[in-house]
Amino acid sequence: MSFNELKRSRGGFDKLQTALESESSGSEKKGYGDDRFWKPELDKSSNGYAVLRFLPAANGEELPWVQYWDHGFQGPGGWLIEKSLTTLGNDCPISEYNSTLWNSGDEAQKDQARKQKRRLHYVANVLVVSDPTHPENEGKVMLYRFGKKIFEKVKDVMQPQFEDEKPVNPFDMWEGADFKLKVRKVDGYWNYDKSEFSNPAPISENDAELETLYNKQHSLAELIAPDQFKSYDDLKTQLERALGLGGVEVSTATAETIADDNTSGFTATAEAKPWADTPTPVSNSEDSSDTTISYFEKLANDQ
Repeated sequence: MSFNELKRSRGGFDKLQTALESESSGSEKKGYGDDRFWKPELDKSSNGYAVLRFLPAANGEELPWVQYWDHGFQGPGGWLIEKSLTTLGNDCPISEYNSTLWNSGDEAQKDQARKQKRRLHYVANVLVVSDPTHPENEGKVMLYRFGKKIFEKVKDVMQPQFEDEKPVNPFDMWEGADFKLKVRKVDGYWNYDKSEFSNPAPISENDAELETLYNKQHSLAELIAPDQFKSYDDLKTQLERALGLGGVEVSTATAETIADDNTSGFTATAEAKPWADTPTPVSNSEDSSDTTISYFEKLANDQ
């Protein structure tokens, strides 16, 4: 879609509404450590603030966001932090193993499955309007990775629940709204409850400026291209190592230094064997997506 087509269609709000319905019903060039990605930072008071503007779908792409699933936990053999093949609609050995644990009926195994469950992430292009911690980012078009709680706030303005609220397409350059991201530390986790959208207003009255921003957007499709995911067999290897199963040498790797290993042997349909020590999941508060980002940044060479 060219910029002129975008302006005429005003971002295709109906198509986004359909995508939200699909999202509700249930259905990376390596981004971590990638300077295309923006992320919030907390100040000395453990608060964070920024103003972002979500941007429309990039030229040639259908939607202004993509989503992917991953797993992140530490077992007796080390860390496993990998994107899930279920993102692509394919079988994933980690999800299969978790299903085996869950269906066992054993509470200890079900608890292990909970700690190893998939986590959902979204990525969108944003204009950084204000970033007090890193003002050098202001005016840049960057990628923003976020979790379900932020996505719910996006969804709420697109599909408001009260009669006195008018639907807003936050991805529209003319009729959208700035997003005031407000982060607090609550019980040790990042909390986004106070984040909110401003009143609708154009990013700029100058079409030339808007077209320049539009053309600076990054491809989202490439973030979830098949070549950005490890193969089924590679994931089996990573899972077996993390679980300490099958005679694979126990890894001493940390979340920063998870190494590739071609050893295989785990069979997803084999009887599940929970370990004695409870696995440590990557935190799942908003979402822990920010907590987990730190892990993924350290894993840039492995993703």
